[in-house]
Amino acid sequence: MISNKQALAQKQALQQRLSPQQIQYVNLLQLPMAALTQRIKEEMEVNPVLEFDDSVQDIETTTDIESQDMEENQLADNREVNWEKLYPREVFDTPKTGHNQRGNTQIDIPRLYVESPLETLERQIELVDLSDKQRLIADQILGSLDVDGYFRRSLISVADSIAFNNGIPVKESEVFEVLSQIQKLDPPGIAARDLQECLLLQLESQPSSIRGRDDAIRILKSKWDLFEKKHFKKIAHQLQLSETMVADAYHCIQSLDPKPGKVTDPIETNLAVYPDLRVFQLDNAMNAGDADALVGDLIVILSRGNHPKLTISTYYQKMLEGVKASGISDKVQRQVETFLKQNMEAAQWFLDSLKLRGHTLLLVATEIVRQQYTFFLNGSGMRPLIMKDIAEAVGIDISTVSRIVNAKFVQTRHGTYELRSFFNEGIGTATGDEVTNREVQSILYDIIQKEDKSKPLSDHALTNELHNRGFDVARRTVAKYREALGLPVARLRKEIG
Repeated sequence: MISNKQALAQKQALQQRLSPQQIQYVNLLQLPMAALTQRIKEEMEVNPVLEFDDSVQDIETTTDIESQDMEENQLADNREVNWEKLYPREVFDTPKTGHNQRGNTQIDIPRLYVESPLETLERQIELVDLSDKQRLIADQILGSLDVDGYFRRSLISVADSIAFNNGIPVKESEVFEVLSQIQKLDPPGIAARDLQECLLLQLESQPSSIRGRDDAIRILKSKWDLFEKKHFKKIAHQLQLSETMVADAYHCIQSLDPKPGKVTDPIETNLAVYPDLRVFQLDNAMNAGDADALVGDLIVILSRGNHPKLTISTYYQKMLEGVKASGISDKVQRQVETFLKQNMEAAQWFLDSLKLRGHTLLLVATEIVRQQYTFFLNGSGMRPLIMKDIAEAVGIDISTVSRIVNAKFVQTRHGTYELRSFFNEGIGTATGDEVTNREVQSILYDIIQKEDKSKPLSDHALTNELHNRGFDVARRTVAKYREALGLPVARLRKEIG
């Protein structure tokens, strides 16, 4: 007999929930300096207690963010608090059309903040019904996405990271379940683990009425190797399709985006790219005291825009201290105190997040300089390096490294580079040394440029040629490098005459 009785029971469970401060820190972490400047302007517009520290003269920061705000804050510090004018109209009923404290209409309307692709995904995942544990997994996955939108980490490594950093056991199947949810977000194909999965995700999101769509799915699922080699006649024969049906499927696949995450960020398009760091060799012309970090003979300087000299306004601090002696009613007094305290707390969170962001950026960048010391010193000799190496060296999660190096730039005497560009896979040579995959790609490009165009080299022949030069690479790796160079297969490189 089934019992319908209800009973109360206690259950102990370990949960991880990101605080608003942590979410704010993660969001700031991924912003390049130009976008960070815009974000600071927005925060200062919505939080009146934030202002620039007048005791610090910072040319870079005051150039990027309007100096007019500094002048008005200076005037605000020198005037007495007028409670009759302050409440309620000027504090709680400020017109949203925008007037400054002098009463003048603001002419310079700030540009609206446009969220990044990663922020778009994070906003979408908030609408998905996930448990706290699943949201922790989702944060790991989103933080590990490559710049082209692919998820190339293994599922077990995500599970291990969460277990190690948060003390929460996670199964590989649980990571896969959350990954499947993320792969349903826009744009279609996001978080795919390889090109085949990326194309299939996009096709499956399309209506079946699209010409060639169903056959395209069959081809990609069962004949991927033949499709990669463009053996269309074999595909037609094995799947019993006509040449027209194969052609329709091929054109349907051609219309897909192989890199759904590689979108242009409006912020980065509209704002100039500013180096987040500068790395130079220490010499007589430079003072070591100007360095934020020293690595051998190299000086690492964090651009001032990464830690602007913001502070909490003394004007509003004075206002909070004087609210009890103002003579206003208890109700109004509580409202004013609540307003000021909430804004001061939010301002302190923002300042702490900015400070932590700058510290993390410097920590990661300094380790990259240490690992790629020869390149920063001479402009050549980049060694193999992966994000896991940096994460282990500085003691942070690999997803944090991925966020901090994305769209961040470092200026050197040899040029300006994105931090992400210093990560390269290692390729073994016949002498037992390792070279970066970029060096191998450069050699591969040179081989293809010099080949006989009437008899272009197949991927197998290119692999043999690299082996002859002492590089231990597989044929599939050669095909991947060739595609990365934008070079087609041998039969498509063939020239007549």
